[in-house]
Amino acid sequence: MAKNTKNNDWKDRLNVVYSTNPDFRYETADEEETATLPPSQQKLRVQLDRKNRGGKVVTLVTGFVGTDDDLKELGRLLKGKCGVGGTAKDGEIIVQGDFKQKVLDLLKQAGYTQTKPVG
Repeated sequence: MAKNTKNNDWKDRLNVVYSTNPDFRYETADEEETATLPPSQQKLRVQLDRKNRGGKVVTLVTGFVGTDDDLKELGRLLKGKCGVGGTAKDGEIIVQGDFKQKVLDLLKQAGYTQTKPVG
């Protein structure tokens, strides 16, 4: 006899201890990802950063609005074209090294027309 794990997943209800309401249904907060804006409407900012990085310089791209998968895909494109490592999370892309001008050129080639260099 299989249990209905969809209604009885205790990991989703860790902070709910008890309810006296007989009609209570615990609702999980399904986070809705924001739809990815087209490249021409993205307002990206490109800057160099060295805070909390042991003096190493990274190129930071911020202001991306969209899904995590699209952010990671753009990060993969930039890192691959620059030939370096980095990461893409929390709406920002970090490319290791001083590639500010190259990243700006790559973004313009990819259709991101509203990019702005900072600093």
